[in-house]
Amino acid sequence: MEQAYDVIIGGGSISGLLAAREIASRGHSVLVLEKDPEIGTPEHCGGLVSMDAIKNLGVIPRSNIIQNQIRAAKICSPSKDFEIKATKQKVLVIERREFDKQIALQSTRAGAAITTGCSLLNARFKPDSPDGRFRIVTSEGEFQCRYFVDARGITSLIQNYRSGILVAAQYEVYAPWIEKDTVIVEFDSLKYPGFFAWVIPIGDGRGKVGLAGRNINVARSITSFLCSKGAQFSVIRKIFAPVWIGGPIDEFVTGRTITIGDAAGQTKPTTAGGIYTCGLAGIYAGKAISEAIERKEDRYLLDYQNDWARIFEKEFRQMLLFRKVLEHLDNTALDRVFSGINMAYVDKASEAGDFDFHSISIRKLLSVGGLKIFRALLDNEARRLL
Repeated sequence: MEQAYDVIIGGGSISGLLAAREIASRGHSVLVLEKDPEIGTPEHCGGLVSMDAIKNLGVIPRSNIIQNQIRAAKICSPSKDFEIKATKQKVLVIERREFDKQIALQSTRAGAAITTGCSLLNARFKPDSPDGRFRIVTSEGEFQCRYFVDARGITSLIQNYRSGILVAAQYEVYAPWIEKDTVIVEFDSLKYPGFFAWVIPIGDGRGKVGLAGRNINVARSITSFLCSKGAQFSVIRKIFAPVWIGGPIDEFVTGRTITIGDAAGQTKPTTAGGIYTCGLAGIYAGKAISEAIERKEDRYLLDYQNDWARIFEKEFRQMLLFRKVLEHLDNTALDRVFSGINMAYVDKASEAGDFDFHSISIRKLLSVGGLKIFRALLDNEARRLL
């Protein structure tokens, strides 16, 4: 006989686990199906998040989760660079595998069930069944539920939204040139078209080095990036996975299917990061689903999309605009834009910035360059047209 749940969540991502925690804490039955054999693995994420964001997600991280605290970020174009202080923003590097496991523990303590190594094969809605249930077919058997949550990550987007996907790689590296508390972001329109390379320090001489871009060989590009540093390095782990920078999908709720996290395009268009934006989506979705169950009214599901949009819609719209500009800039324009940033105002931008809302810092940095940056953009467009 098929086991029945109020809610089944496909995907043990941070958004899926937080949704499960919220639903189970309200006394409703929920099952999380994770296709990988372990929660939090493989770790695709750079692990950068603010302390405020973690608190807002209702997590007090254990000591083994916080790997590092970031003091500054060095932002580079091909021949220019500047440094932004990050001390005030309390930016942390976290061990995502352990972080996700801590949220999984919260969820199970609230009453949720989690099954790993279980592939979801089919989720079909049966309108003629009692209460209009889903029939969920998996590699571990069949289940029924009243609401289905798609938290399966970027794989849910690949077939329909290819333009927002970039190839990416991230290596865990030991190298003497990795600074203990400084993130490095390098823009180069030839090497990393449409994105950038990054170094996220885990500690002194140890970090996560990655890059993404359109139509590039990421393995070759990341090896070239590492060799360009001119010092010996050791790669102890390699991850290859696409990232999403296309912004949110139009509808998070379709009937009784609720889409959250990477599957809903809720990662930041500027960096493809999503611990906070996706995590908060899981919390809002869990609360909305619980309301729908308790009030026996599916219209409460829409509260999830409304609540998420209230916090992030304007921010994502601005980040998508910055993303569109970035993808049109050649290296000459990048250097001129960086030259147009008045270094005297960089610290002010750092003070006013918010790690969880990138557009604030970007607007501050670009506003002080004024006419010089505008001319660089016009010149870039002229070169592109010619």
